[in-house]
Amino acid sequence: MVGFDEFLSILENKSRREILELLTKEPHYALQLSDLLNISQQAVVKHLDILEEAGFVSVEKVPSEKGGPPKKVYRVTESYCLRLDLGPSLFKASGRMMPSGGPMRLSTKLPTGLEGIIDKMGTRRSIPMNEAMSILVELQNRLEQIDEQRDALVALHQQVMMKVAPSIDELTENYEERQLAHAMLDQPRRPVDLDLFSQSIRIQSSQAEGIMAGLRDRLIRDLAKSKGNVIAGGEGSPLPWWLVR
Repeated sequence: MVGFDEFLSILENKSRREILELLTKEPHYALQLSDLLNISQQAVVKHLDILEEAGFVSVEKVPSEKGGPPKKVYRVTESYCLRLDLGPSLFKASGRMMPSGGPMRLSTKLPTGLEGIIDKMGTRRSIPMNEAMSILVELQNRLEQIDEQRDALVALHQQVMMKVAPSIDELTENYEERQLAHAMLDQPRRPVDLDLFSQSIRIQSSQAEGIMAGLRDRLIRDLAKSKGNVIAGGEGSPLPWWLVR
């Protein structure tokens, strides 16, 4: 699977995006794409080679209808999701593979209320167009609702990051400490990889470890002041990773 940066590098080209959009509907020959997009066949083949190398499309040879040499037909074979959230105190970029499998397999990952659609589709190999239209209307309505909820969650996350900024300024003493504090907030559920962090801001790993130790001590001291001298996690609520030495 390609990384986020490679995603952007490949999809920044409008012609490649248009090629992918056509291929998602049905397989095409290079000559067909050239005619539809009004660009040279040589340019289309170059774009297809890039998309194939990155894993976006696959190619197979099929017999010619007129008895000539086999032709290459291209199709989209992998499903990706690309996301970018950007704003004040907000930057999150991710690219991921979409889950695979049929309706029954996907049902365990779907929100509630879609059981009727799963039952309708079942293991059928095809469904009539009028039935598909009805199902797609319901799915698009649900997707819009989920997108609105996700947007609200991201906006709330952004508000938290904006409101914690003054506390970071009070807690830290220099740029490196502020960057580590932001790294901790970016991934609050797991420890910061200090080797990667030190490389990102061009400092030694030992220096990053010292910064973490000092920042952890200040966090524990501030937490103790607000919670009392004894800090404990409730049943089923483990202590934050930065409290564990």
